Amino acid sequence: MSTASQVATHTAPADPAHPAVGAAISLLDAYAPGDHFLATPGRTLLARGPRRHVPHDERPLTARVNATLAAAAAAGQESPVVIGAIPFDHTAPAALSVPESVRTAPALASDPLIALPATPPTTGTWEIRQVPEPEIYGKGVAAAVERMWRGEFSKVVLARTLELTSDAPVDLPAMLQRLARRDPSGYTFALPTAPGRTLIGASPELLVSRHGKQVVANPLAGSTPRSSDLAEDVRRAATLLESAKDLHEHAVVVDAVHQALAAHCTELTVPARPSLIRTATMWHLSTTVTGTLRFPDTSALELALALHPTPAVCGTPTQTARQVIAEMEPFDRDFFTGVVGWGNAEGDGDWVVTIRCAEAEERTLRLYAGAGVVAASEPEAETAETAAKFRTFLSAVGAEL
Repeated sequence: MSTASQVATHTAPADPAHPAVGAAISLLDAYAPGDHFLATPGRTLLARGPRRHVPHDERPLTARVNATLAAAAAAGQESPVVIGAIPFDHTAPAALSVPESVRTAPALASDPLIALPATPPTTGTWEIRQVPEPEIYGKGVAAAVERMWRGEFSKVVLARTLELTSDAPVDLPAMLQRLARRDPSGYTFALPTAPGRTLIGASPELLVSRHGKQVVANPLAGSTPRSSDLAEDVRRAATLLESAKDLHEHAVVVDAVHQALAAHCTELTVPARPSLIRTATMWHLSTTVTGTLRFPDTSALELALALHPTPAVCGTPTQTARQVIAEMEPFDRDFFTGVVGWGNAEGDGDWVVTIRCAEAEERTLRLYAGAGVVAASEPEAETAETAAKFRTFLSAVGAEL
């Protein structure tokens, strides 16, 4: 049975070993602003039509999602799913809804047509404002390191933004095409978060997935920019695998994920050492954690909320790191370092860490990038890491920092 058939009834089952050529690309090509688009290594989803929005009230988010799915089913909707975004502060309003129709296809990476190049960005003028400026960001990193040496906390993830303004409206479909074709094995998304506003990105990091009793998490922490020179690129990857600073940062995140999932899973498997994954711009230390669900009614969304935020996007201890972020970052993260994904009434779903993203509205884009700061961090290196992470989006819109 195709994984696609588990999500919606609008697409006939397909054999994953022989995916229809163009099936996934057709959904990518069909995306229009206001749609929900989400591509994962397992499936591609395009949702549209009248929606039931998940309300924001005093009930836990999982209860509100379950109630919205149940109402859709009671109204006659077959196999409804919830899709959308949850902010960094998951007590803030989420942008989750149950769409009227969901079309599905195999993964983008399995579609041979994904190898065709996207149309290059048109030459335009982008006005770029850095918030904060690199020098100020570096001073913030140094201040955080000093506080760590005083024993206040052990890690914090500090972010900065680029505010891009164009003389023409943002072309979301073209941007999505370039993001998807550049890293087709990752998690590409374009999700409405408010009228006229879209969260768009290409994240490399799975927070958690649940399919039946099987649970998978793939924390990433510890990164280095890639190089266009093959020998240098390999050297950087090898150096990352042996970096004491990055291995420590990664171990902190994996331990937090392990502890959070242990309460929900049996037979939890955690590799002793990380491996490497790559995107077009970055190398990341990666660990794939797998387990078997202890209680069958625990949903993928419940697992995601138990994990979020991990030290990879916040820090440790979590509450202290949150406070440091609030004190030091001169902007609201909103949906950056939150969660995007989908889930169904049976509890299956995929939830992804919202990084390598931007919020688009009319003629503006706000790009986000962060770096994990530990006691061994150097301001120049962390500033360079955020600049490298910005390259994912800058290349998609034809802008340079």
